[in-house]
Amino acid sequence: MGAGAGWAAQWVLAGMLAAAPEPRVVSALEKVRPGVTLKGEKEARLSLARGECEAAQVVLPPDVPGLKVKPLALRGPGGRTLEASVWREAFLDIQTPSNSQGGTGPWPDPLVPVEAPAGVAGVPTVLYVELCAPEKQAPGTYQGALSLESESGPLPPVPFTAEVQPFVLPATSSLPNSFGISLYSIARKHGLKPESPEARELLHDYARELLSHRLSAHGMSMEPPPVRFEGGTPVVDFRAYDAELGPFLDGTVLPSGARFTTTDVRDSKLARTDAEKAAYYRAFAEHFREKGWHTRLFFYAKDEPKPEDVALVRAQALRVRSSGKDVPVLVTAPLDDALRGSADILAPTLNCFFPRPGPQTCRNVLSLQTLRGRLDPHVKVWWYQSCNSHGCTGGPAEDPATEKAYSGWASYMVDHPAPLNRAMGPLAFLSGVDGELYFDTVYAYNTKDPWKDVFEFGGNGDGTLFYPATPERPGFSRHQPVVSLRLKHIRDGLEDYEYLRLLETLGEQSFAREAARRLARSGYEVETNPRQWEQVRREMTQRLRKRWEASEYAKRSGVHSK
Repeated sequence: MGAGAGWAAQWVLAGMLAAAPEPRVVSALEKVRPGVTLKGEKEARLSLARGECEAAQVVLPPDVPGLKVKPLALRGPGGRTLEASVWREAFLDIQTPSNSQGGTGPWPDPLVPVEAPAGVAGVPTVLYVELCAPEKQAPGTYQGALSLESESGPLPPVPFTAEVQPFVLPATSSLPNSFGISLYSIARKHGLKPESPEARELLHDYARELLSHRLSAHGMSMEPPPVRFEGGTPVVDFRAYDAELGPFLDGTVLPSGARFTTTDVRDSKLARTDAEKAAYYRAFAEHFREKGWHTRLFFYAKDEPKPEDVALVRAQALRVRSSGKDVPVLVTAPLDDALRGSADILAPTLNCFFPRPGPQTCRNVLSLQTLRGRLDPHVKVWWYQSCNSHGCTGGPAEDPATEKAYSGWASYMVDHPAPLNRAMGPLAFLSGVDGELYFDTVYAYNTKDPWKDVFEFGGNGDGTLFYPATPERPGFSRHQPVVSLRLKHIRDGLEDYEYLRLLETLGEQSFAREAARRLARSGYEVETNPRQWEQVRREMTQRLRKRWEASEYAKRSGVHSK
């Protein structure tokens, strides 16, 4: 089936799920909406590696009164258990589509407690059921049933079978990444003072959620460690910085030991001269070495520099370089002769890597291979999504050629198909890009009520991947981050990346590249049929099982197939 056929098929007829007499299971790669025809199954069957999370959606009729879910623990080899997490999918009422691939009306995104309201009346009751297998989980078959009750009595149980594979995914993402988050945005929308202990703890919770989805953060509190200079030598007090960032760099936040892959250097106004700034940057890098933190530091230069910003970026790069080679400079721009030599990490938008017929959405479109050939060998290349992935004005463009130029791209928008939300991982493997950047995950916290509207920069959800839960909100008793369906899809894409990378490591490079191409041939040619994604995943799993048995990895782990 072609890249657009799966998307079209979702919109064919209306009403089937809304009239479903009993629970139905659909793929996590579907977005369940009113008026969308999805067949569904009576039971859930999942496959997951050790160190991976996988999910299914359980769909019930709209507005099930008093819905309750009993804890679900699947039982497997030797009586071992695999516990599930269950959320209800809340909906946003989209008023302006991101582009012609989006649409108005209810779209699922926030994952809330089961007892919380859906946010929009008349929508299907959709449960997101997730299984996560720790690295030490015994491989084998695990089985159980999701028990549901309403005010009218018990609903038919939903059988779950999960096959835990013998191979292991690394806890820390193999693809470096950095997603923005801000203490001040979080505090503002939660009604807290940024300096309060409660706000600081809440920032930790948000960052923990990012890390549990294989993402690293930049920004955070944005507070630089205090510094004073004695004879030109910086004396830096890292205590508060270490309390905030240390657990994410030590690998102590999550039981898996996952760590941030990157973090940004926090510039200090107390370092006033170029010499003081260089000494301060050196002290930052030296502190990381002393702590044994292998997380990649970087200096985030002026974002998306305009021509009038070129002098500033060049000056920033010169100051950082004078401190040594331990702090690379990140510049968010396409290849530009005016900025040549300024970037150690060059990060153009996704659109800048894929030539496409019609109007161009990047001023200098170059394939990654061509771009590397024009950069110094030491320069890393990252990419990032922007409104160029959907159009920056909102809604379909009047000119068909322009609309086509902004359609089809991998996208983090609420009203785009789930495979577009997930595609960046396979695309990163196929292209060979060195990392991914994303400017913010709580942007709408500054401008509006995200529970009602996350439309920014022409797209629904651009820069916002969380929702703010407060004690006043029905279904919640405390301040906490609410993760989005899109954040789950981003994580699943990074897990796809790990599958492909492991295949390559085990000698299956050609197979891995062909598998990636079946999911995403380019940044704007993404397969949107969930069945195709699931088929590719099955084939990758089968090939990995065969290769794993004979690998040194299996011998070192002492775990084999059953």
